[in-house]
Amino acid sequence: MNVIRRGLGNGAVQAFLVVTGLVWLTPLAGLLLSSLRSSQDTAKGGWWTVFASPGQISFDNYTALLKNSGMTQALWNTVLISVPTTFLVVVVAALAAYAFAWLDFPGRDGIFLVVVALLVVPVQLGLLPVAKLFGQLGLFGTIPGVVLFHVAYGLPFAVFLLRNYFAEMPKEMLEAARMDGGSEWRIFVQLVLPVGRPAIASLAIFQFLWVWNDMLVALLFADSSSQPLTVQLQSQIRQFGSNIDVLAPGAFVSLVVPLVVFFAFQRYFVQGVMAGSVK
Repeated sequence: MNVIRRGLGNGAVQAFLVVTGLVWLTPLAGLLLSSLRSSQDTAKGGWWTVFASPGQISFDNYTALLKNSGMTQALWNTVLISVPTTFLVVVVAALAAYAFAWLDFPGRDGIFLVVVALLVVPVQLGLLPVAKLFGQLGLFGTIPGVVLFHVAYGLPFAVFLLRNYFAEMPKEMLEAARMDGGSEWRIFVQLVLPVGRPAIASLAIFQFLWVWNDMLVALLFADSSSQPLTVQLQSQIRQFGSNIDVLAPGAFVSLVVPLVVFFAFQRYFVQGVMAGSVK
């Protein structure tokens, strides 16, 4: 980046970044404006006609969205899937990562190699076997079943990421805490977690975005009463010509929530990335 900046100058680089940002934001702006137009206005012309006729803008579509029981239930299901999955993956991965990084127990390295090996297993490979297992356990078509699947396939990467981050912590710091009489649990909660907050926040963002935007797992493991917003939107697309007034605001809500989460934790995310690049 420094080479490009020296060759083109700061002004040219900044202009390029501004243009790239505007190009990236154009579909988002188009979706937002489409969600504020009626289906009649959408049929007459593109979303850019709003600039010539601002009177097209209305929040009636969002009112209709809140009254659509299918969409509101799907949004609630998405929250019930994404939040518990993210919480469980972060908590379990943090505990396991601390154990792999700083506790000595029989078979530690071998178990960690198995965890790393699981990273190369594609999610598609486990869909049918796990679906059969969930059917026998009565979890197929339920929110807990979708959550458990996401947790199981999210843990290998989460453990690998946090273990490598925790292992970079100064050994002297943990030994001093043990010499002061601190238990492993107290060291983990009061020392490791605060120091590892950037990596944990980065993991939480990745996990939440992955689960929130997932459709493959939800298509197979969720039924009509537990399907998330992505599946509901996919079913609405089949009737695109008649329900754009519901589809557009639903798609914008599905898009804006991950953006809000990302920008809310952006500071920790950047810290985690920068810390991993300099260690």
